[in-house]
Amino acid sequence: MNKLTGSMNVENVINSALAYSLKVMEKGHSPFEKAIRTMEVPACDAFLTLGTLAPVTFVPGTKVLEPNREIADSFPNSIAASENRILSAGDAMTAKVSRKRVAVLFSGGPAAGGHNVVTGLKQILGSDNTLLGVKAGPKGLLTGNMFEITDEHVQQIMNTGGFNFMGSDRTKIEKPEDIDKVKTVCREHGIDAIVIIGGDDSNTNAALLAEKLFSGVKEDGSGVQVIGVPKTIDGDLQHGDELPISFGFDTATKIYAEEVGNILRDTASSLKYWHFIRLMGRSASHVTLEVALQTHPTIALISEEVRECNITLAEIVDSIANTVIWRAKKGMNYGVVLVPEGLIEFIPGFTTMIDDLNDKMAQFKDELGGKNIREQLLFMYSKLTQSHGELLESLPDSIKYKLMADRDEHGNLPVSQIETEIMLSDAVKAKIIELDATVKFASLNHFFGYEARCGASTVFDSSYTYNLGATAGSLILDGRTGYMASMTDLDNGAKPLGIPIASLLDIEIRKGKPAKVIEKALVKLDSPAFIYFESRRRLWAENDLSNSPGPIQLWGPTSRQLPKTVALNREYQSLDFKFNTALEGNLP
Repeated sequence: MNKLTGSMNVENVINSALAYSLKVMEKGHSPFEKAIRTMEVPACDAFLTLGTLAPVTFVPGTKVLEPNREIADSFPNSIAASENRILSAGDAMTAKVSRKRVAVLFSGGPAAGGHNVVTGLKQILGSDNTLLGVKAGPKGLLTGNMFEITDEHVQQIMNTGGFNFMGSDRTKIEKPEDIDKVKTVCREHGIDAIVIIGGDDSNTNAALLAEKLFSGVKEDGSGVQVIGVPKTIDGDLQHGDELPISFGFDTATKIYAEEVGNILRDTASSLKYWHFIRLMGRSASHVTLEVALQTHPTIALISEEVRECNITLAEIVDSIANTVIWRAKKGMNYGVVLVPEGLIEFIPGFTTMIDDLNDKMAQFKDELGGKNIREQLLFMYSKLTQSHGELLESLPDSIKYKLMADRDEHGNLPVSQIETEIMLSDAVKAKIIELDATVKFASLNHFFGYEARCGASTVFDSSYTYNLGATAGSLILDGRTGYMASMTDLDNGAKPLGIPIASLLDIEIRKGKPAKVIEKALVKLDSPAFIYFESRRRLWAENDLSNSPGPIQLWGPTSRQLPKTVALNREYQSLDFKFNTALEGNLP
């Protein structure tokens, strides 16, 4: 007998038929996970020959991406081979390619759909070629930590979220000794090609590896192909119609939209709270804009607008406070404010202060090493320009300490640790007391971040990633290197593309030094998505017009919808994606 509850004997419980059923569901075998593994995703028209999946060849298109001279000089092999031309899918491949050994790895933070990239890659390579999975991301590539991926493996990971099949990390491979390690691993394992699934920094790494491994790796003097696949929930790896969106964005924003929609319902139910919700998205505000279009919050801040319109922190606080007061006078003493994760880097004054701080922290790295956080701040006040030092000193301690955090491998400030939503809600509260002390203001603060990175992917992300994997495999079988797999015309059959990665690179200052990186795509204020948002947000602030999108639908009326920002910006005629015209009307 259980001493606490007086219930039946423990042995009877753990050996019951129900307990057995529950044990069967362990380790990723819930009824939901078992069902999504069997969910079919469409291969786009280009990969189907008489209904059979087959790789395609690629032909240079007319679109040319011209990098600056410094980039061109640094990537002579890649630039000469690609001529900066975007590749378009041609005919089905007739020549059989066999005995290729391809290594695939995840790089950077996880995003929904990565497992389907691996599945599409494996199936397009076929049984005549070998796919090796690299464990623990780029770090695993340096040590040769890999295993053969089988048909049984891909059956188990199909449509499942996360990067847990192989794991990932943020190791940056750029030093000459690291390149030499990769060459050694490629020779030891007989690697012919590497597929890097990652974001802008990871694909920058792919461009470097493609250049350094172009030739002279194998005994016969040949090289190793490198192909990138665009991943990031931030949505800032975009390039016009040629790369409409990175994978993982749709799933993440729909998960956030469900959570925001639930809170919007709560505010109108309890009638007493203002919720300040910070949304993941390191620099660009694509996530916040998409979630706003999905849910219609009271207020949504867009970092790019703040910078371009030179909106100060005081003006942001005044605007929110005045909206709170106006709504309170109308009997609506509640609301939701969406805050982009990277907002603080876009506020005038903060932008240059953080740039100055990054430079000085890199310059005085050794001097800062032996100091505690308060000593580091005192040291930095004297090294920054006077205005930047005064601005840093004026911030709450919690924000100052986070601004002094170690930068990541790519020189980025860890903005996910900066509680901008708390800083804003506290400042708004103080401003309301100053403007109208009769208005009651109660706030709750949230950060929605990691909970959306590994969700089971939407039907769009599942389909998109499967076809990106097939595109990456086709590029390899067609003998290409230094390209990023992409898809265009997502609303009309979808067409595979190969984008020369080196041609996307630009020069940025990282850790106080110029670095060659893929430029992050920010929200454009003249984009159709932002213009539509701008036309509606006053109505959302003055009325309760919120939406609760509900949970992600894998089967149902919204299961085939693209992100709204993608559909608007690409000027599609509907929200529905269409990867295979023959299957129109037959998908979930």
